[in-house]
Parts: sequence; structure tokens; C-alpha cells
Amino acid sequence: MKAIFDERQLKHNPERYFRRGAYIPHPEQPERAILIRDMLVKNGFAIDTPSDYGVEPIKAVHDPAYVDFWKDAHARWRAEAGDAEAIPTYHPGRRAGRPSSSIYGQLGWWATDTSVPLTENTYEAIYWSAQTAIEAANRVVGGERMVYGLCRPPGHHALSNGANGFCIFNNAAVAAQELRKSYGKVAVFDIDTHTGNGTMDIFYDRADVFVCSLHVDPDVYPTYYLGYADETGEGAGQGATLNLTLQPGDGVEAILTRFREGVKAIQNFGADALVISLGFDMAEDDPLSVVGMTGEGFATMAREIVAMDLPTALIQEGGYLGPSLQNNAEVFLTTCRDELLKTG
Repeated sequence: MKAIFDERQLKHNPERYFRRGAYIPHPEQPERAILIRDMLVKNGFAIDTPSDYGVEPIKAVHDPAYVDFWKDAHARWRAEAGDAEAIPTYHPGRRAGRPSSSIYGQLGWWATDTSVPLTENTYEAIYWSAQTAIEAANRVVGGERMVYGLCRPPGHHALSNGANGFCIFNNAAVAAQELRKSYGKVAVFDIDTHTGNGTMDIFYDRADVFVCSLHVDPDVYPTYYLGYADETGEGAGQGATLNLTLQPGDGVEAILTRFREGVKAIQNFGADALVISLGFDMAEDDPLSVVGMTGEGFATMAREIVAMDLPTALIQEGGYLGPSLQNNAEVFLTTCRDELLKTG
């Protein structure tokens, strides 16, 4: 099983995150990817760098103006605001409105919250994170059974036209759209502890991409506003979204029970290919977790994903700097590889 990664993804290095009324060190750090990369090397995974597929595959799931905004946003911010932190503080609210020509107004227009501080190299990092996802999808189209995209920064909270929750470009959605060029039906199975709200937003009215998100109940946990069980799609996409919610304190048995509901739903949908939005932040010791997933639980998920017998792109999402991050990634990915070897 191949892995895809580009070192330029490490260049986004946010310092602080304003959370629940106070600044904390930003959880989404380059060290997350370094730990997983080093684990891959230790375990003998081949790591390839992605080709440059340009911005068109990204614009296939995002508003083109949104994609273009990020290219020079930091330079514009520096020219206008000097050394001040580039954190959006003006947001348009619920009335649609229109974008401003000001960098202050535009940053708030294209970012739904304050969780993605803009740094000098943010665009380069998110661009190559998306290219990593595209490469993983294209390797799958080319005949590889399963490919792991070590995408960082993550992407599954990014809406079609808005950054959210550490995410700017939605890597899983980009991968799913690439797979759709060759497969009739694609499923995205999001097993991060937070709602795959951006992926849901992008595909909510489409019947060709099934989005299943397993996450903690948004009534009490971020992302708060999307991911409820009664949100099942609209228009042509009615029935092509499934939200499987957990409660704070749920352990492995409860998580796997809901996970298996997702497996069955994807099989019933008749998916021809699969994208896994892979989060390790369900781990019981993850700094953002409120549930109790374990390494063995992740291994069980890996075995059952391989058993679905679908061409699969694994796209990295969450999993923060808790003690077990590297181990959970190792257990999951080596289990996938070993199960694939068994099946030939």
C-alpha cells in the first residue's frame, strides 16, 4: 500500500487558536504529519510525492473565487495590516450580503470562524495537501486497491465556499470528485470525531456521492451546526447523506456499532469506490476527544474497511498531539496493509 505526502504541507504553522474564550496553542501543528510520516518510514511504506494537477480539481468542488482568494491573501494582509495576526474577525452573518474589496472583509467572508490563522505559507501547504488527495485518488483510478494520502492541513470541515475548523480545501471532497470521473457511485465515509460538515455541504444535493459521517453529536460538540441525524440530503441528494452520532463518553463498542451501520449503508448505496476521511481524534487520549476509541478499535475499523473490497483512498483528517497518535496511525495503516496482502 502506497502513501502520498509532500513536505511543503508542513509549512503552515499556526501559533494560536481562540477557543472557548481563551487562546491556546493551535492543535493543528506540522508535528502531526511528521509523526505519521516517520511511522510510515519505520514500517517500510513507500512514500511518493504528488504530481501537480493544478487548481481545476480543487475548483471542481469549491467556488473558484474562494480558491483564488487564498493565493495572495497573506501578502495582501501584510500590506494592509503589517505584523498583526491574520485572523478573520468580520463575518457576514445569516443574510447573504456580498464580498467586500477589503482584505479584512474578504478574509471574514471566506472563513466561517477563527480557527485557521493565515500564515505566510498557508496557501502552499493547503495546495499540496489537496494535490496529495488528488494523487491518491488517481492512483486508485489507476488500479491500486488502497492508497493513503497524508493530507495536512486537514480538509473535511471546508465548505464549498468557506474555511472552517482548521480546514480550507476539502481534500476528501476533491478526492471523491476525482474518483467520480471513473466510478459511477462514490461514498465518503468520515470517521473523524467531528462532523464532516464541509463534505456534507459540498455533496448535499447530489445522488452520485454518498456521505456518511460518524461523529459526536453536534448538539453538544463541534461542529455544532451540521451533522444531525435528520439531515439526509436534499433534492437529487435526498437519502445520500447519513449522520451517525455518538455521545460524549461512548467507548469502543458504541463507536463500532455505529461504524458498522455506516458500512452497511455504503454497501446498500452500491458504492463503486470509497474515500475514507480518516481521523484519529476519536482516541481516548486525543486532546480534542470526548469519546474512548483505542488502538485495537482502530485496527478493527481497518479490517472492516478492507473487507468492503472497494477501491479506496484514505485521506488524513484529524488526530492531534496526544500520546497515542503515532501508534493509532501505525495500527490502522499497517492493519490495512496486512489485510490487503492476505487478499492478494
